[in-house]
Amino acid sequence: MKRRELILGSLFLSLASTKLYAGQSDDGIKRLAIQISDGETATFTKALNVAANFARGMSNKGEIFEIEIVAFNAGINILRTDKSPVNDRIKSMSESIPDLTFSACNNTIKGITRKEGKAPLISEYARVVPGGVGRLMTLDNQGFFVVRP
Repeated sequence: MKRRELILGSLFLSLASTKLYAGQSDDGIKRLAIQISDGETATFTKALNVAANFARGMSNKGEIFEIEIVAFNAGINILRTDKSPVNDRIKSMSESIPDLTFSACNNTIKGITRKEGKAPLISEYARVVPGGVGRLMTLDNQGFFVVRP
């Protein structure tokens, strides 16, 4: 009986000491990561709407937040200055939401470079990360809630 109580007690303590909700952390910052991996304009619009609505909602509540939009595969087109139908919106949101980051997958950029014979032009508002999926995994480990609109 003692052993069972010890095991149950240990289990309870381990569950109590972990984060219960994704996107929340001990520092009180709400974190959201948005995955864009398809090239549909509707997906780009939905992702930007999710980011804008989240930022507005958190700001209205006085909450501190971080948002990162990670683009890879065909989703990289959202950040291509020569192909993105939402370049102006990316500029506007980047300038008006200080804690919004756009990340472009370098693996995808390398693939496009091989296929097209030149590197794609990526928005000045984006940073390049080694890999999109790897970046999302890192963000998840850092307490970001990851969504794919």
